[in-house]
Parts: sequence; C-alpha cells; structure tokens
Amino acid sequence: MSTGTFRFYEELNDFLPKHRKKVDFEAAFNKRKSIKDIIEEFGVPSTNVDLILINGKSVDFNTIFQDGDRVSVYPVFESFNIQNVTLLRKFPLRQSRFIADIHLKDIVRPMRMLGFDIDFNGSYTTQDIIEKSIREKRIILTKRNELLKSKSITHAMMLKSGTAVEQVTTIMDDLDIHDRIKPFSRCLGCNDPLENRQTRQIMDSISPETKRIQKDLLCKSCGKQD
Repeated sequence: MSTGTFRFYEELNDFLPKHRKKVDFEAAFNKRKSIKDIIEEFGVPSTNVDLILINGKSVDFNTIFQDGDRVSVYPVFESFNIQNVTLLRKFPLRQSRFIADIHLKDIVRPMRMLGFDIDFNGSYTTQDIIEKSIREKRIILTKRNELLKSKSITHAMMLKSGTAVEQVTTIMDDLDIHDRIKPFSRCLGCNDPLENRQTRQIMDSISPETKRIQKDLLCKSCGKQD
C-alpha cells in the first residue's frame, strides 16, 4: 500500500468532492500506478493538467507514484520559482495575461511591443494588483517577496534583477510563450489591441514619426500610437 499527499490548484478543484477542494489530502493505493492514472481516478481529466510536481520536482504523466510522495497538480504553467519544469503539452491551456508591479515598469513596453497583454499602473497598490490578478486571471510579475506572501495570490512569477530584455526573456522561456509573440499588435500606452487600418484613414490622427514607423496601426481606445 502506497500513501501520499495531494493538492490540486485552481479550476482542477471543480472536479473534486468538497472535502478535497483546495486542501491537502491523503490517498492510498494498493498497486503500482502512474501519476496520470491516479489523477484520472480522482476524476480530474489529464487533458486539463499542465504541470505536476512530486516532492517539488516536475514530472511527466508516466512517473510512477511512490509511498510518501507529495503531489501538486496545476492546470496551467503559472507558478513561481519553479526550475527545470516538465511541460505536459506544448502550450499552456489558457491565454497568458500579466500584471506588473511598479518595480517592473521597464518591461511593460517591451512586453506590449511583443503583443503580450500586460496591465500596469504606477498608482496600483499591492491590494489592487492582487485583486486584479484574481478577477482578471492575470499572472503577477514582481521582484518583491513580500507581495507573494498573500495567501489569496494564485498565479505569480518572481523575477530577478537584470535588464528589461533579460527579464522579458525569462518570462517567455519559463512560460514557453515564444510562439505567442505578435509584434506591434497591442497599444504600448493603454495595452488594448491595435486595429489595422489603411494609412489614408488615420493620416490626420498620428504624428509624422509614427507614420514612418507603424503606418497601418491605430488604437481604438486611446487613438494613439507609440
């Protein structure tokens, strides 16, 4: 008989009975099983799982469960301080959306330039960031350990000091989102998607410099381009 401790995160809890939702729980098995088989026995579809940690180390579906293992199961690759992860599929299940704290303002424009949805406002309080992260399902990007101490935070990524380029590269590498880059598809100012238009329709709305750089893009929300 092998016994272990399990914890499921976020929407994976929808498949569990009430007494197993959002808590650590123990379970025992009387024969050799893969972690994929065990997860599906709990009623959680393996197709909804994107990251599995056993004793803090990422594993694939074929890993055999051992007595005393601690298993954490995530729906998407959105967590913090995890290295050498094993991605269970090529892309995350959900669209990755972000919110950055004041200490990472330098990465906002590069991220938006690459087409990523990243919310930022220098006046946001810590509580504002946490609440927007939960409400809008955004990954918090921060350099502050204290911000991550809130028990209500569900998705966050801790970034080390470095240049904006290094930090953006870390985000894309760790979340495996290089193939989701869509250059100049998002407004650098307000973060909304840009609309393609014919140059003649917007010529009077944009500056000469913008005309030379991005001739056919206009933000519907703020009417500006960067």
